[in-house]
Amino acid sequence: MSFDEVLLIDDQKMIHLGKPTLDGARVVGTIAEQGKMDKVVVFKFKRRKMYRRKQGHRQLFTRVRVDQIELTPGLGPKRESKKTAKAAKKSAKKPKAKPGAGPTKEAKQAVAKEASQMTVKKKVAKRTAGKKSMKASKKQAAKGLKKTTAKASKKKGAGASQKLASKKTAKRAKKKSEK
Repeated sequence: MSFDEVLLIDDQKMIHLGKPTLDGARVVGTIAEQGKMDKVVVFKFKRRKMYRRKQGHRQLFTRVRVDQIELTPGLGPKRESKKTAKAAKKSAKKPKAKPGAGPTKEAKQAVAKEASQMTVKKKVAKRTAGKKSMKASKKQAAKGLKKTTAKASKKKGAGASQKLASKKTAKRAKKKSEK
């Protein structure tokens, strides 16, 4: 058995990467085993409706032993390994931007990323501030209810009537003194 559509081959020196497949690459193998996998139980159930369906499924499989990987030399696009790529990056110098040419693409992307992070932070801050103000307004409303109930209870008591009477007498005294 052979596979002609190969996506990638790594031979310890180079990584050969296809776009999408490698031309001239082939993998040769033999069938080691064929059979069915373990049973998977599919159970459908809806509560309170007496709906229950039980079904089993066993997926077929083929196990293949790879005997040989063939790559004709000089065919297919190549990609360097990580070590050689890092060395090439260090040795290569980046071209400098021309003065007055404006911001580079990377700079624009970085600014856009920072701006998006800032908007996310503002939204979170607004949400927390909104929650805090809701809590504060609830507390104030609860305090207002307590105050009004306290005033009402004071008015109902004997002490409240005495206070009202003393206020009235004070007003009468002022009026008499003015005449």
